[in-house]
Amino acid sequence: MLFLLSICVKIKYVKQEKKSANGVSKKIKYNKKKKLFFYLSILIYLLSLDVCSISVLHNDFKINGCSDTEKESVCGSDGEEIWHADFIQQMGVNTLPDFADALRFPGFYESSIAAQEACKQNLAVCIKAYKSPPEEMDPPETSIYPKNDVQLGVENSLVCHVTGFFPPPVNISWTKNNVVVTEGESLSRYRPRNDGTFHIFSSVDIVPEERDIYSCTVNHRALQGQAQTKIWGVPETTAVSPRLGPAVFCGAGFTLALLGAATGIFFFIKAAATRNTDTAEKEKHFMQWTYQ
Repeated sequence: MLFLLSICVKIKYVKQEKKSANGVSKKIKYNKKKKLFFYLSILIYLLSLDVCSISVLHNDFKINGCSDTEKESVCGSDGEEIWHADFIQQMGVNTLPDFADALRFPGFYESSIAAQEACKQNLAVCIKAYKSPPEEMDPPETSIYPKNDVQLGVENSLVCHVTGFFPPPVNISWTKNNVVVTEGESLSRYRPRNDGTFHIFSSVDIVPEERDIYSCTVNHRALQGQAQTKIWGVPETTAVSPRLGPAVFCGAGFTLALLGAATGIFFFIKAAATRNTDTAEKEKHFMQWTYQ
């Protein structure tokens, strides 16, 4: 663009130097060319803006998978799930957050059912053709963490993130103080990663109390019977009861206020004593000067 504009300026100076007897006609031609280059410059500039506006690319995906016991149909973009088929409830589920504009997926659930039938047929053909080759497997990595800041007696959630495994499924179970948890559990869908593996979130509702210990245990075929277990305990140093919190903060504030007041009184008395000493010295010198 800058190169084209510089050509226009150069032509302007050349035309002005080559004026002759018929300079009027050349000037008219020059004005026409000037307008032409000006309009071309604007057109190229607008086209360049249009190209820049579509330079961002997004990766959409749709996965249909099946096995003897599992079936999955999910759509998403940039690694995040947008829609999945719930074959138990026989409906499609939009998983976009509430603040986003609702998208509609007409016919997606019906096509997912057809895709599952095709998947089962293809799976049977592949097993027969390839004579059940050894399955590629990747073991999972597991982490456990609280959803919100921990406070004693305040409802919270523990999240168990299982990632990097292939293929699905994985089995996730929770315990509290060595007792299996059967209520308050939730499980996300299997979500694909860029490397072809999957990850999934499991959470459990908790009310933290002192000395509570929770565990998340993950089983996957790649682990060969060696289950992964992550343990989380209520951190005693950071867990503060909401009932004690205000009292502790008020007590600390009151103590700081007393210290501040005592410090202020000390410096006030010290300053007053200094002023009295200075005044006495001045009076003494004045009396000595008067008697002299």
